[in-house]
Amino acid sequence: MNKNNTNCRKFLLLLLIFPCFVLAQTTLTGKISDPNGDTVPFANVIEKGTSNGTTSDIDGNFTLEVESLPTVLVFSSVGFATVELNVNSSPVSVVMAEGDVLDEVVIVGNRSKPRTVLTSLVPIDNISVEQLQSTGQPTVDKMLTYKVPSFNSTNQTISDATAHFDPADLRGLGPSRTLVLVNGKRKNQSALVYINDTPGKGEVGVDLKSIPAAALKRIEVLRDGASAQYGSDAIAGVINMVLKDDVGETTVNVTSGVTTEGDGFNLGADVNTGLAVGENGGYLNLTFGYYQQEETNRAGSPGEDVLFGVLADDPDWGDWLSENPELGMTVGQPELYKGDLFFNFGLPFSNNTGKVYAFGGVTYREGKSFALYRVPYWIPDEFNLLHEEGTEYQGFQPTFETEVRDNNSTVGVEFNLAGFNVDLSGTFGRNAVDYMVNNSINLDLGANSPTSFDVGAYSFNNLLANFDVSRSFGDLSIAFGAEIKEEQFRSIAGESASYFGAGVQSFPGLQPSNAVSATRDNYGVYGDLEWEVTNELLIGGAVRYEDFSDFGDNTSWKANGRYILGDNRGAIRASYSTGFRAPSLHQIYLSNIQTLVSGGTVSNQGTFNNVDPVIREGLGVPQLSAETSKNISAGITYKISPKLSVSADFYNVEVEDRVLFTGEIGFDGDDDSVNPVEQILVDNSITSLKFFVNAVNTTTTGVDLVATLSNIELGSGKLGAVLAANYNETTIDNEDVDPSTDGLQIEAPGLLGENGYDIFNRKEQSRIVSARPKTKVLLGFDYNIANWVFNLNNTYFGEVTWQHANNGLNGAPLGPGGANLPVEDEAYDQTFAGKIITDLIIRYNFSKNFSLFASANNLLDVYPDEIETQGDFVTDLGGRFKYPWEVNQFGFNGTIINGGATFKF
Repeated sequence: MNKNNTNCRKFLLLLLIFPCFVLAQTTLTGKISDPNGDTVPFANVIEKGTSNGTTSDIDGNFTLEVESLPTVLVFSSVGFATVELNVNSSPVSVVMAEGDVLDEVVIVGNRSKPRTVLTSLVPIDNISVEQLQSTGQPTVDKMLTYKVPSFNSTNQTISDATAHFDPADLRGLGPSRTLVLVNGKRKNQSALVYINDTPGKGEVGVDLKSIPAAALKRIEVLRDGASAQYGSDAIAGVINMVLKDDVGETTVNVTSGVTTEGDGFNLGADVNTGLAVGENGGYLNLTFGYYQQEETNRAGSPGEDVLFGVLADDPDWGDWLSENPELGMTVGQPELYKGDLFFNFGLPFSNNTGKVYAFGGVTYREGKSFALYRVPYWIPDEFNLLHEEGTEYQGFQPTFETEVRDNNSTVGVEFNLAGFNVDLSGTFGRNAVDYMVNNSINLDLGANSPTSFDVGAYSFNNLLANFDVSRSFGDLSIAFGAEIKEEQFRSIAGESASYFGAGVQSFPGLQPSNAVSATRDNYGVYGDLEWEVTNELLIGGAVRYEDFSDFGDNTSWKANGRYILGDNRGAIRASYSTGFRAPSLHQIYLSNIQTLVSGGTVSNQGTFNNVDPVIREGLGVPQLSAETSKNISAGITYKISPKLSVSADFYNVEVEDRVLFTGEIGFDGDDDSVNPVEQILVDNSITSLKFFVNAVNTTTTGVDLVATLSNIELGSGKLGAVLAANYNETTIDNEDVDPSTDGLQIEAPGLLGENGYDIFNRKEQSRIVSARPKTKVLLGFDYNIANWVFNLNNTYFGEVTWQHANNGLNGAPLGPGGANLPVEDEAYDQTFAGKIITDLIIRYNFSKNFSLFASANNLLDVYPDEIETQGDFVTDLGGRFKYPWEVNQFGFNGTIINGGATFKF
């Protein structure tokens, strides 16, 4: 680390231990109620222009210390219109009327002072936990998929560890480019790089399965670039998970469900409770959760195996095929067992002018997914290791099993120093995954082969120190701060039996040469300024400088503005910003070997890391560097009436030097010569290789539309409706280095370019431009009548397209034994049509303390289009896959029936 880094770290650490206490002079007390006289518990009470605040207790009462009177207090709560009240004396009586989402105060995107959804400079979704639960989905990532049109996450299958994490992203920009915060603090990334053929391939994201919905108060989704405020990764936007801080109530939820096919049984239970700490509004909120799900199976039933040239009437294997038309496959969601423990603690001090806080959680889960079934004519078992002696050998299906541990914790203090609001905190986060392959063998070990293998592990952790300061000077609000971060990525080798020779079937273990422990550190400083030129016009700007120990530095900036329309009924807003994303340690240092099956041939493919001499010196691939971006957005939001609001936001995001995971670099088919690249393959005993490289420039353009209708009298009940839509298109902007070929050929570095290799073929490109729906529309209705609550949600997932590697134009696909198959219509691409998924959730409230619900997710049992191979059997692996797996809209479980109960006391 250079001298400047060391000095900056010492300075910030001194700040973290510097105690500051400022005494207030006046104590305010009060009570908050609604127009019916019912109390409003757990409402936010903030002294305007400061971070000094508290929350009302379960009876609507609050106590707040202020420096002097008169002052202005801001009262906000989900579902109520925000109230600003001039206060001259105590006690204070406040009545909060029902409102809409535009009146709700949000934290994310506003460094200098809290603002509402309406008055923010950028588009923000504020989603309460009740809205999340109204989707009927079991996990946070799936709840967001059915609540935020520009967010996507789907179950993966037959994809090693990816099946246990599920890539998620905003605006189709990949998991790496969405920053996730918990209570405004950076959440650690997962230990996994998605290297299988799924959406998000080559990316690293946050493990959203590690955050239980029961611990959340709300989720704020900032739909705009925010690197100038938050640093690396915030190119597509920011997701802020706000934890519950309620006290005085315990909530217990129990749920269970199953698909209409009779598989995929799920069971969940969680407890959330809040305890008052001290007498000045302190709190300790605790969440305990458990969830399990069984696997589903939607494999194809080809009845023959063209992948290995075994037809239905084969004299040796015809009977086995007729008894096993699915070829032994299990294709669907993985088995999963998960436990969570989360906490959120706050303790005011110095007459409520400061607060000590801590929050975090730990998640442990076990999962089991499945690899390709090893049919008996593919892998022999002459040593009777996977079947009992005297019984007929039926083949075997290896399982890929994981143990995932995710923990994240923050400790900090907020205080007022000479009129400045100061926040000092430290955060530690870690994600680790251990891999096991069971029900498999290593053929090279013969009779000595075990059938269960430890194939290795990955872990990633970060340690952060944050120093944030803000203050308002009348119409001018400023914020500035600094961050120090240290990251570590570890790859741990498996047991020797897992990688000996060709390795265990399905996933050869990580070898000692793949083991690594890599670290880096960086520091960042930022400044943020907002000026309320008039009551209507607000302009702002931000700048952030970051320096990384491994690749260099970056400066990002942002300018934005907002103008209030009418009598606070709407606003127009616009922003321009630059951003960046540092290559993750995983992308720099990951290496492994994978087993591939194609055309009846089994081969080993090597992933080489960016510091390997084979990559840097042999192939001439440059050092990974930061991606950079330019983000333009503009939009309008407007309350047409107190019950109807609409918004529309346009965005354009240009990303340069995206880090990508290349396609397969293999032999060129010329058996008479060996080019320099092929010699590297031979020297490393592999048939193909892959690596990470900065190589692609993209432009993403889209529109977000939202219309919200609330509290419409209908019969004896009240109706609400939300229409939300996203159109999103990504194009690759690189120059075509070989126009004579079908599709775009991206320039390859070093030796690869000199020998004409295509490092990112049509299939890999489709993961960026067409693997996620370009169009997604949500139409939801909620109807409350007496004790009944009805939710009807309709989600349209637009079409997706799978592109063949060469579309049949640059060589026909291979058949059994390597024979060429005829090319028909020069087309092997397939577009999977858009589909509508309908969810129905019905809840009955027996009292304020007890309710039951029943739901049908995917009520109409909708499935994606089936794969049409058009002669290219590799697309569906000889019929093993019935539904698309490399591109995915909404999974293929069909209808899921759920039920549950909620207890409050």
